[in-house]
Amino acid sequence: MKQQLETIFKNANEDLAKASSINDIEEIRGKYLSRKGEFNEIKKNLKNLSDEDKRIVGSLANEITQKLEASLKAKYDEFYQKELNEKLQKERIDITLPGKYVPTGKVHPLTSTTNEIVSIFQSLGFSVAPDRNSPEVETEYFNFDMLNVPKDHPARDVQDTFYTTLAPNVVLRSQTSGAQIHVMEEQKPPIRIIAPGRVYRNENINARKNNFFHQIEGLYVDKDITFGDLKGVLNEFIRIYFGASRPTRFRNSFFPFTEPSAEVDVQCIMCEGKGCRTCSGTGWLEILGCGMVDPNVLRGVGIDPEIYTGFAFGMGVERLAMLKYAIDDIRLFFNNDERFLHQF
Repeated sequence: MKQQLETIFKNANEDLAKASSINDIEEIRGKYLSRKGEFNEIKKNLKNLSDEDKRIVGSLANEITQKLEASLKAKYDEFYQKELNEKLQKERIDITLPGKYVPTGKVHPLTSTTNEIVSIFQSLGFSVAPDRNSPEVETEYFNFDMLNVPKDHPARDVQDTFYTTLAPNVVLRSQTSGAQIHVMEEQKPPIRIIAPGRVYRNENINARKNNFFHQIEGLYVDKDITFGDLKGVLNEFIRIYFGASRPTRFRNSFFPFTEPSAEVDVQCIMCEGKGCRTCSGTGWLEILGCGMVDPNVLRGVGIDPEIYTGFAFGMGVERLAMLKYAIDDIRLFFNNDERFLHQF
């Protein structure tokens, strides 16, 4: 049995000398040192030997096993390092080569302006109305009727509003104001929300107007709300958005769903109030309409105007972006001209 061990060890060393890869090493390990390997088969027969022979043969078997394991490990490490070096050399990267430019998209100026406005009003305690309360396709009930707009009002004409073919009373909303009706029908005061979104009007397209644009509606209903609260909120918004140096003014106006009503103008940034084509020579650009919610509107949604009052406002995102970035033509936002968009 001792001679058998020495013969197996000799054969293993010869196989090891012929090995040329890690796979060869693993095959040799399996052949000689696995549970079914040749050394293990010898150890199984030790039980048939005398105690003295068991000691001699067992000691020799352990010694040969340790030597073979050491040889296998040394060869394995040698081949592993060799194969690793070959792989590293093959996959070597020249870090001195210039990288490839991968262009990345940018946020559209209207999106960034909307996000900024929303963020300012959220800091003032307003929350964004859910999308379900601000649909772009509306019925006349929400777009006109519940906003106290008379049946014969010019805004209802096809010359001003886009009517769909879905039904005679279904329109593309002409204002985000319908969102306040949706919210007040679902929620009781106190209510303090904003609703950004797209609106559509049958307008002649020019430097100041487009038939598709963006608005942000605001509504605040609670006890003891006054026009002073409205002015305070809007003045704080204007201060944050434009900075204290930008002149503004409140003008009397009329909206069917607010009473009293006002429009807020900001001095034209293109001409500094001197008059240009962007502001039609007035020196001012209107940025929003506002007012106290008409009692009839509150009654229509089941809110008692003797207990609750509120204010509402709607602002044009394009107008605000034009003023902030000195853009003199609203059409630039929709032309997809990369020379314009790259500036943002």
